[in-house]
This record gives sequence, structure tokens and C-alpha cells, in this order.
Amino acid sequence: MKSVKVKDLLQSAQTQTNITVKGWVRTFRNNQFIALNDGSTLHNIQCVVDFENTPETTLKRITTGAALSITGNLVESQGAGQKYEVQATHLEILGDSDAEKFPMQPKKHSLEFLRENAHLRVRTNAFGAIMRVRSVLSFAVHNYFQERGFVYVNTPIITGSDAEGAGEMFKVTALPFDGTPRDEDGKVNYKEDFFGKETNLTVSGQLEAETFAMALGQVYTFGPTFRAENSNTSRHLAEFWMIEPEVAFNDLNDNMDLAEDFIQYVIKYTLAHCADDLKFLESRLIDEEKVKPQAERSEMSLLEKLNFVLENNFKRVSYTEAIDILKNSKPNKNKKFNYIIEEWGADLQSEHERYLVEKHFKCPVILYDYPANIKAFYMRLNEDGKTVRAMDILFPGIGEIVGGSQREERYDVLVEKMKVLGIDEKELWWYLDTRRFGTAVHSGFGLGFERLVLFVTGMTNIRDVIPFPRTPQNAEF
Repeated sequence: MKSVKVKDLLQSAQTQTNITVKGWVRTFRNNQFIALNDGSTLHNIQCVVDFENTPETTLKRITTGAALSITGNLVESQGAGQKYEVQATHLEILGDSDAEKFPMQPKKHSLEFLRENAHLRVRTNAFGAIMRVRSVLSFAVHNYFQERGFVYVNTPIITGSDAEGAGEMFKVTALPFDGTPRDEDGKVNYKEDFFGKETNLTVSGQLEAETFAMALGQVYTFGPTFRAENSNTSRHLAEFWMIEPEVAFNDLNDNMDLAEDFIQYVIKYTLAHCADDLKFLESRLIDEEKVKPQAERSEMSLLEKLNFVLENNFKRVSYTEAIDILKNSKPNKNKKFNYIIEEWGADLQSEHERYLVEKHFKCPVILYDYPANIKAFYMRLNEDGKTVRAMDILFPGIGEIVGGSQREERYDVLVEKMKVLGIDEKELWWYLDTRRFGTAVHSGFGLGFERLVLFVTGMTNIRDVIPFPRTPQNAEF
């Protein structure tokens, strides 16, 4: 018999007979009451066992984490807090269950403990909710772009270029570690490697996406990217997913419009489709905030923070204006910032970005026209010769969430910038070709998907919003 989802049973308009539900035991009380969950919803359904007619050996095997198939009748519940329950007429235990060793017992576990059991943590309410929200957000991303005629492009995971210029990339090689072939200068001879050149895991699909935008008009990528940054902070992963649209004929203002509309759409969509999960995550966050010192507590609840983004227009502020505001702010003058703003050209930190959003403007902020020397080579140089048409979107509680720019479409200017930064023209000949053949104004942005999930779920560590986090010294599971 085909089983019915727990979510569908809980939302049923009427009682039902002879239905089958399958899932995992969350709790088993008094040898009679099973709380069953199949992952379709945050909520469990109570299944009532006829313990007098169920063998003792079977009852002993109904333990937390056990997988069951239960057939019975959906009836109105006699207990409080639930509309329906299943009166079991037949129960089958699917596979084995070791009650003494199953680590996800029905109690509060630390996030660190759950990371050590990432293969099982999704069975908890918190991580079930996070992963359902992540799934809905992912669908919303594709929905937004597909509804607007964007073409989904799969850019290479293995690449010979460093889009960010930071050099923190994972090498891809088939060469042996012992007896690595070397050239006359003693350097690794990549000509003997699989691809015949030095290759790495990509840090961004942007450069390749730009080539497609120059033919298809508006495209987006959504795939895994990699950074070999040796950082163990709560904001960094070695493997994460990036959303990167590129649009021909869009200038920076168009780019800001697109980014604001996009991010409001996906948040609104998720609020509409994950109400129960977000309400649960908000309650969880409120409980966690209670144990923090008053000064470290958030001024907004999770749902207030999400609605803050939806209900406010994003304030557009130049980097130069932002620097003046920060230099003259009380935290800066009183040396409360960890990084004191002293002069134009400083690279803003999260504390500065959050001050602009949460204290000064009290709305999401888009900063634009950054100093050229702190931004990537592909960003369009302004007429002042010292700033570029870059933009960052800043959110409460998290700081920067989106980074983008109008791309440098002028061949000569781009070549000169590459020379100054020591970027080999021969390595990016194909990228320069897009500036030689039918060049046009175009723009795009990047949004780290996990950063978005972090914001929407209210979690504070990025390792808790991806199924299996990859970080320094950690590639378990």
C-alpha cells in the first residue's frame, strides 16, 4: 500500500480509514504513543499502538530513530494540541535500530555535537527546518530567474583562471606527488598533467557567465564554488554555492534594481512556503538570545528581520559618503569599532556595514563606487580614475550579503588594469575577446547561497546551513 505523507495527514480535511504512514520514531511513550516524523513537515503525527495485542519483542524494538511502517485509521485525536492521530492496526519495523547507540536522543544537543554527527543531525527539528528552508530558497532562486526569461548556465567547476585574483584556490591535478615531473627551471611541468596546464577548482562562474550574457542577454549560474582560505570562522566554508546572474546592457543602477528585487522575492517566497519552519526557528533563536549578555542580543526577532528587508527600500549610498558617516560616528570617535576608520580607502568590515544598516540608516543599504584598489580587476573604472562601479548589499545582523558590479567593457582599459595587477593576458584571451567582438555595457552580482540561508534561518554559523560543511581539517562524511 502506498504511504501518505505526515504533512498531508495533518492537513487532512477529514478522518480516513486504512491508511499507511512511514517515518522515523521521535519519541515512544508508555509503550503506546509514537511520535512519527517523515521529514515532510516540522510536526510529528501521533500513532497509537494497541500494546495489549502487540508482541513484547516488537514493542522493545520501537526506539528513537527506528524506521516504521504503520497502517491504521486517521481519527480525531483525544489529546491536546493535535487535530488527528493514527490508530494503528498493523505496525512493521523497517530495518534495525540500536537504541543504546543512536546519538539523536530527544533532548537538546549542542551545535558542535550535531556537526560531529552531520549524517544524523537532519533528524532533529532544527536541522530538518533549516534544510527544508534551504530547499525552498533554492527553488525560489530558479523560479525568479526562469519567470523573467533568464537562461540557466552551468559554468565549469574546473578552471584555469582565478576570477577573484586572490589565489586561494584548490589545485586539480593527476600528477603523482612522488616524482612530480618538473621543467628545466625545477617548476612543476603542468604540460604533463591531465589538462596540460595548471587548473583549479573554481571560485566563481562569473567570467564564463559573462561570455554567455554576451550572446543570450541574461543568464545566471547556481552551483558549487571553492575557496582554499585557511579560515575557521563562522562565516567561511571551503565549498559553498554561488548565485551569479549576468545581464547584457545593464548598468550599475539596473544591477542594483535587479539585486534588490531578486532578494526580496526569494525571501517573500520562503516566508509564504515555510511558515511553520520559520516560526520554529524564530522560537529557537529567541531561546538562544536569552542566555546571551544584553549587549549581544539582537534587536529584531527572525521574522522582524526578514520583514525589515521586505518592507524597506534599500538605501543607496556611495562608499565616499559611507566613509564620512563612519569616520564621524560615535563608535569610531570613541574607538568602539575593532577597526577604526581613519581615511578614505579603508576596506569596510562587518561591524561598519552593520552600523550603517542597523544604527544609521535603519534599512538595508547598497554601497557603490568603491576604491578601485580594493576591488577586482573586471569592475568598470569610473571617470575619476580611482573608483569602480562596484556595489555591495548590506543586511542587518550579517553585513554584506551581495557583491556585484558593472563590468569593464572597454578593451583597452581592461588590458591596462590586468597589466597593473600582473594578470596574464594569455590566460584570459577568451575573456578579452568578449571586449573585442560586440562589446557592450553589462553587469552582474554574486550571492553566496549559504550566506542567504544563514540570514533567512537566523543561524549564526555557516556550517549549520549546508548539509556537510567543508572547512580546514574537516572533510568528514
